[in-house]
Amino acid sequence: MTPQQVQLIKKSWRVFQQIKPEVVGDVFYSKLFADMPSLRKMYPKDMQQQYCKLIGMLNTLVSRIEQLGVLTEEMAAMAQRHEVYGVRPAHYKVVGKALLWTLEQGLGHDYTAEVEVAWTKCYQILADTMMKATQSTQLS
Repeated sequence: MTPQQVQLIKKSWRVFQQIKPEVVGDVFYSKLFADMPSLRKMYPKDMQQQYCKLIGMLNTLVSRIEQLGVLTEEMAAMAQRHEVYGVRPAHYKVVGKALLWTLEQGLGHDYTAEVEVAWTKCYQILADTMMKATQSTQLS
């Protein structure tokens, strides 16, 4: 990621830090479940804790974005937990789509093509790292 992309992600994420996690989480998961209803069964009925986990993970990602390599072990562990819950490689694309849609809704006119490219690249790094971690466990 370029330094400009890093700054775009940090700046755009500040908007979301001002919004309650329940609101952001509800928007994200509503989109995710609308796009792939079969995913709903993987989550608890009460989603409050899940909303906080989502925002916590994104806060961590954004705060350490200059050193994504440092997060590799954490992302791998998260991927392995998700695999146990039933997450498969095909789900990552739907999750990415829901994330970008949520960002677009929250940022409105500030969701520019450059912001979209930056977040897409960031999410792709995350998704690739997580998929690679689960592929290595499937091969062992």
